[in-house]
Amino acid sequence: MADIPGVDAMKNFHGGFEKIDRELSRYPYCIVWTPIPVLSWLLPFIGHMGICTSTGVIRDFAGPYFVSEDNMAFGRPTKYWKLDVNKVFTSNANTWDKAVHDASEEYKNRMHNLCCDNCHSHVAMALNLMRYDNSSSWNMVNLCLFTLIYSKHVSFVAFLKTWLPFLMLCGVVVTISLAFNMQ
Repeated sequence: MADIPGVDAMKNFHGGFEKIDRELSRYPYCIVWTPIPVLSWLLPFIGHMGICTSTGVIRDFAGPYFVSEDNMAFGRPTKYWKLDVNKVFTSNANTWDKAVHDASEEYKNRMHNLCCDNCHSHVAMALNLMRYDNSSSWNMVNLCLFTLIYSKHVSFVAFLKTWLPFLMLCGVVVTISLAFNMQ
């Protein structure tokens, strides 16, 4: 099949053969995540989240009444969690894309609230609309936890961007604690 012209292009967009392209920031059927300065330095499991279409276009609730497309509020993704399109209620790209679109349209009419109605809520709504994994109870908490557990770093540099500030702050705290305990 690889010798047939156009098959590689077809695999990128059809039939579950979607490929992640880190250079172009294309993550089909993925939830993407990037750290929020200061907040993620203190709590590295908290960050900014978006959901991608079947072709990998990133949609994220970036602020009040605004859902961005391919321009995440805090920079390019550092982590991604590849989801299984077969776990969508009707198992197809149209259902996935419609759910991402509908959630985005809804969130274009909402005020952003860091604690209650935020980028995680936007992603949760999309997953609930598509009944991902036969569930309609996706929320900020389980998305935060599952993204921490199941996501992969885009690169080693992305790993450093995610964890180095937190580790440096921990190092400073430990050093100061040891310094005061030695006196």
